[in-house]
Amino acid sequence: MNPTTLSTDTLVAHRDRAQRDYAELVGQHLSLDLTRGKPAADQLDLSLPLLTLPGDTYFGAEAVDCRNYGGLQGLRELREIFSGPLQVPVEQLVAAGNSSLELMHDCLVHALLSALPGAKSRWVDDERIAFLCPVPGYDRHFGVCERLGIEMIPVPMTDQGPDMDVVEGLVAEDSSVKGIWCVPKYSNPDGISYSDETVARLAAMSTAAPDFRIFWDNAYAVHHLTDERVEISDLLAACARSGHTDRAFVFGSTSKITLAGSGVAFFGSSPDNVAWLLANTAKRTIGPDKVNQLRHALFLKDEAGVHAHMERHRAKLRPKFDAVVRILEAELGGTGLATWTEPKGGYFITLKVLGGCARAVVRHAAEAGIVLTPAGATHPHGQDPDDSVIRIAPSYPTPDELVQAIMGVTACMRLVGYEKLLAR
Repeated sequence: MNPTTLSTDTLVAHRDRAQRDYAELVGQHLSLDLTRGKPAADQLDLSLPLLTLPGDTYFGAEAVDCRNYGGLQGLRELREIFSGPLQVPVEQLVAAGNSSLELMHDCLVHALLSALPGAKSRWVDDERIAFLCPVPGYDRHFGVCERLGIEMIPVPMTDQGPDMDVVEGLVAEDSSVKGIWCVPKYSNPDGISYSDETVARLAAMSTAAPDFRIFWDNAYAVHHLTDERVEISDLLAACARSGHTDRAFVFGSTSKITLAGSGVAFFGSSPDNVAWLLANTAKRTIGPDKVNQLRHALFLKDEAGVHAHMERHRAKLRPKFDAVVRILEAELGGTGLATWTEPKGGYFITLKVLGGCARAVVRHAAEAGIVLTPAGATHPHGQDPDDSVIRIAPSYPTPDELVQAIMGVTACMRLVGYEKLLAR
């Protein structure tokens, strides 16, 4: 339905009902949080055996004493487990600390201070550094750029990934465009997976900057919500075929697989890029937490063990996502006030409300005790030009809390939406 065709009397009736619902919502004195895609406690419980490992076993498969210094590239047996899911050969994969965001931050800092393979100079010596930022996107990617003074250029997302006509035009013309952020599978926040054509074009495109890098944050490589396991093309292999062997930086982690704060992060790339990262990393650490890597290898066992473990996660997550979609359809279906995604994986549902309404919805929800991710967080500098995107993270609340929260959010969306239409 197109809500702009409704009569004023009908809009007033809808608005009045929404006001009553909102007043009732405020009266419940809720305290609910939908801000971040954190695993719930029952998901973390799935990995409790990690806390008993490695027991009295301290030696890795290559007779590495995990209690000691060294082993900058990380345990081979753990790299073998994640080589397939991350589409990186074992020899070109690094297992590091607990945070892939930390690795991304470090790679940017290293590129600023140490020339990348193929580069004539450090990025810090250039007059201007810019990154392409598909939107809506991941706020923490944008936050790293903002902190380091890297200019962000928004690029619209399509249902195939970033708009490649726009991307190709920008990178071909401007040597100060040094990289692009990508969440290629079940993207944050839209749940889009990049098409084979998009991956091929990213790998093959001509760039004015010889040291252009794709920051390939494959955070949801094994995080399926349906029976369909969506697969994406192998970017590293595509880059090598296109003669751009050094173009891709692949990142991943176990943060939403095992214990979110005590996992293992991964970096994968060309041999030259791996050598560059390890040489720089050697200046800040003598090696990662190999005891934690060993316990992960013992717990997960192999790639099949990862997928089996993620099936247990799916059993807990899928009902929550289904509940959100069911409530949105029941409360907003046919109103024309909003659209929403129904992702096949990942951790988020994206709401798109009427233009100019997202901040008001978030503000009304906060006043009713429901905290949402700030409107605009899905865009560089927190500025959504349409003020229309709201990210929902269903994972952390209990099922009952989630139902309360989404019912409350829909009341806010109806109130703000009908008030907007009446103001027109």
